[in-house]
Amino acid sequence: MKTSWRSASLAVGAVAVLALTTACGQESTPPASSQNVGATAAAGDYGSAGTGLGSSADTGAGAQGAPAAPADSAGELSVATNAELGKVLTDSAGLTLYRFDKDTAEPPKSNCDGDCATAWPPVPADDATAGAGIDKALLGEVIRSDGTKQLTVDGWPAYRYAKDVNAGEAKGQGVGGTWYALAPDGKKAKGAKGAKEAGLPGLSTRNDPKLGEIVVDKNGMTVYRFLKDTQWPMSTACTGACLDKWPVVAPVDAKDTKGIDLQGSTPNRGYVVFDRPDGIKQQSIDCVPIYTFAGDKKPGDTNGQGVGGTWYAVRPDGKAVGAPEEKK
Repeated sequence: MKTSWRSASLAVGAVAVLALTTACGQESTPPASSQNVGATAAAGDYGSAGTGLGSSADTGAGAQGAPAAPADSAGELSVATNAELGKVLTDSAGLTLYRFDKDTAEPPKSNCDGDCATAWPPVPADDATAGAGIDKALLGEVIRSDGTKQLTVDGWPAYRYAKDVNAGEAKGQGVGGTWYALAPDGKKAKGAKGAKEAGLPGLSTRNDPKLGEIVVDKNGMTVYRFLKDTQWPMSTACTGACLDKWPVVAPVDAKDTKGIDLQGSTPNRGYVVFDRPDGIKQQSIDCVPIYTFAGDKKPGDTNGQGVGGTWYAVRPDGKAVGAPEEKK
């Protein structure tokens, strides 16, 4: 009897799960669901390796090709100065414009459709014009999968964020580690106090005057772990709206790290990518899922340390800095 494609897919999936559980020293498969921390997923939660329950593994996008919700016109674009991000692009209403790391600029292509485009409405290209401080030669357009024209800035498709309601808000900055405010030149807005334009690996460490050596991401932002997550079997208790405040750290190649203990307390097994129940891929250290904190506004901030008695900065070996269990 011939094996059906469905049976074959299930078999391949089982092998993948077995590989992950073996890597993290687990004797059982991670649970199919996780504890929801005080909230459910919202439309604005979509983002690569980031925030929400999307049907796509990392983009949070819904069915490809589904028409996006109608969006207001862009009008004359402006350059606004954000206290934390520096110069950012805004539309005629003063709303911040964003770019998505999973898109491409050469050639321009949007990978945010369906539910993703509801959370991140594409900016229409039809009436977009360059205001003061903007090079009109950088403005272009890309035809989306639903046939509409989306504004591009130096090739990057431009979006708004559904949770930005008032002019000047930039709540989408850093969501999921893949959504960033657009600078006037099409690059990611960083701000004068942001991470250096080049230099930091995907994960590295720094010496904090109070916490000692802790892990930071590619932007220099402090990395945390959640004590309600479990290590063996690996599972997450941060889902839905929890991810708005605690975006997951996207997978980072082991070669793109510096100072991280890739072995962990379980030799040769600790540095793996966690396939979350919501389809998002998350990096772990010593089989501990890791996050950043939306309340940290610049490199060096540790505002997430000790929050709720469950969130703590991470040591290079995955241990929680200052957590009760680490003080024993």
